[in-house]
Amino acid sequence: MSRTRLFGSLCALVFLVNFARVVFAPLVGEFIGEFGIGEGTAGLIVTLAWLGSAAPRIPAGWALTRFSRQFVVLASGAVVTLGALGVALAPGVPTLMLAAFAVGCASGVYFVAANPLVAELFPTRVGRVMGVHGMASQLAAVAAAPVVTVALWYDWRVAFYGLAAVAAATTLVFVALANRTDLPDAGASDTDFAGGARGEWKIILAGVVLMGLTSFVWQGLFNFYELYMIDKGLPTATARNLLTVIFAAGVPAFLVSGDLADRLPHVPYLLGIVSTFVVGVVFVVFSSGLVVVVAASVVVGFAIHMLFPAGDTYLLASLPDESRASAYAVFSAGMMSAQAAGSWVVGEAVEAGVSYDAVFLALAGGLTVLVAAYAVLDRAGRVPGGAAGGPTT
Repeated sequence: MSRTRLFGSLCALVFLVNFARVVFAPLVGEFIGEFGIGEGTAGLIVTLAWLGSAAPRIPAGWALTRFSRQFVVLASGAVVTLGALGVALAPGVPTLMLAAFAVGCASGVYFVAANPLVAELFPTRVGRVMGVHGMASQLAAVAAAPVVTVALWYDWRVAFYGLAAVAAATTLVFVALANRTDLPDAGASDTDFAGGARGEWKIILAGVVLMGLTSFVWQGLFNFYELYMIDKGLPTATARNLLTVIFAAGVPAFLVSGDLADRLPHVPYLLGIVSTFVVGVVFVVFSSGLVVVVAASVVVGFAIHMLFPAGDTYLLASLPDESRASAYAVFSAGMMSAQAAGSWVVGEAVEAGVSYDAVFLALAGGLTVLVAAYAVLDRAGRVPGGAAGGPTT
């Protein structure tokens, strides 16, 4: 069986696990209305989905030293199926929180196992395949708001019943294809989880700080984007559909960024992306009028989604076979933990009376300081990671 077909099934799975995470964002208003909660609690529900995505990454990395990549991917498909059913059946906020955490766990397990597998299936074009894989994930983010809009004609829970059914079927297809494909053995020597992580701690830390803090700002922005746009005076339907705009801008960004990540020096490229994202956030804050807001949303969406394949390529292409999965799992867990609280922090700040504009300008200022610090360290040769196609430093 062609590796390309197996890769296709992974693209289908990544669509589903990412949909399970991002679909909570356009439902924040529904949770507030149905369960009688405030913005802080609603933000915590979203945060739990992303904390769930962070929590199992280190255990999943350890599991990869004992079990095959495909077995761990299978486990993630089973968990997202059960988690989606839990959300659909949740009678109250505590159950909803638990199910959101479970759905997040499925995505965490998936990415830790699937990203190294994708890189090892096509080792000569890591950036390109990570870009395609990421684009499939991003299409789920684009679909989230329209799916919620359609589901709300009936009940928002319908979206999660459908997710559970499709996830179960797709997982079975993946298993069938994996059993018939000649898989790489690049990770066979990655059997010492702790040793692999310790040996690569510098690049893990560099990735966690840069990617994690940038994603922290992104989490706070996109999970409250609908309410923020309503606060700017836009109609509710328009505000919700702007989430589609911001995610749609990310679809080509994954492909463009994946190709560039194979060609450009990793750290300067990442810093350029984060700088563009900061400019986009400031643009959003000061924008007014539908046309300008849409343009600002496109800038933010394109920039932030260039970051993800570039960051994954930076790690996966720089790490050796004998520690790739272990080190990537620790990076992934740290990065997700750093970003997960973004929506909760923004929700609590807004509930305390701070304006959205003030919150997002403060976060953009923090990222500006971070980029400046990395630029100085990179010029001094203190940021680990090799140039595209070059050796690790």
